[in-house]
Amino acid sequence: MLSSLTLAVLLLLATSSAHAIHQPCLCSALPSGGLTVNCSTLNLMELPSLPSDTTELYVEDNLLTTVTPGQFDRVVSLKKVSLSGNPFHCDCRIQYLRNWLLKNRAIVLKEPVCVSPSSVAQKAITELSDDYFSSCVLASCTDVAYNTLLGVTLCCVLVLLLWSYRLARRSTFTLYIDKRHAGFQADSLRSMKPKHRRRPHTELSQMVSVPVF
Repeated sequence: MLSSLTLAVLLLLATSSAHAIHQPCLCSALPSGGLTVNCSTLNLMELPSLPSDTTELYVEDNLLTTVTPGQFDRVVSLKKVSLSGNPFHCDCRIQYLRNWLLKNRAIVLKEPVCVSPSSVAQKAITELSDDYFSSCVLASCTDVAYNTLLGVTLCCVLVLLLWSYRLARRSTFTLYIDKRHAGFQADSLRSMKPKHRRRPHTELSQMVSVPVF
């Protein structure tokens, strides 16, 4: 009985948790126009796609560690934004959010802070200097160079495969022609074989069979 009750409680908690995770943000129209989008305390691990006419955005107390580059670029009517209470991880991926916050400080209700790594924990994201992201430029250039080299290598391999395929087809065709040519020569030789070699035997037998008077 106890185990059944425990199982029922666990199922109820799991259902409630799943419902909380998948619960959509609340949207409401403002009298002055635009939308208020409230995504607070929904256990969101990433920011959902926002309507282009969003003017107020509340994404407090979630599980955001970063914001996808370009997430706010098409939402140009924002007048209030709150991102506090999220465990932001301030590595190279946070650079987009940092730059956006610096340009839109007037509409940010409370400065979001870094939670990790420990070297910048509890530091406002806007306080991260350009030098902090200097290694990100090198990593980005390295990634571009690696992707370029990988693309060139794949193109060379593709060209080599096509060349090998064409060479293999040409070799097969030449071998087929050689076989046909060899068969034609054999037939020609058989057809050119002299047929008069047996004639002496025939003439000799005719000579032998002639009666003598």
